[in-house]
Amino acid sequence: MTALTLRLLALPAAVGAARRAVAAHGPDVTLCVSELLTNVITHVGEGTPVTLSITGTPDGRTRVELTDPDPRVWPVLRHATDADESGRGLALLAAVSLRWGVRQGPAGKTVWCEIPPTPAPQKALGVGGGAY
Repeated sequence: MTALTLRLLALPAAVGAARRAVAAHGPDVTLCVSELLTNVITHVGEGTPVTLSITGTPDGRTRVELTDPDPRVWPVLRHATDADESGRGLALLAAVSLRWGVRQGPAGKTVWCEIPPTPAPQKALGVGGGAY
């Protein structure tokens, strides 16, 4: 896995750019990046400088980290109802990741998640195992 670090401003246009930059890491990583960046825009503020890091772990997981400078605004997992128009971002992140959390730093916080390894595609086996 190739590690990736991006420093960007949390702007709506940056969400699409970040998704394209991490697309090779798989759809679950792309989803988590999108949700984490959108949470910063919504809850910390548009234009907030952030650092996005994608790294591999020794056991094959992909670790996604998004660091922002506001140590006070922590993400909260909500249970959105059918009528809610928002509030599902962390639920999606929790659904596709093995684990996630928040780490306090000296100049902000980092929200992270770990995505399980993607299994190798299985080869299709012929019916009956013989030649046709």
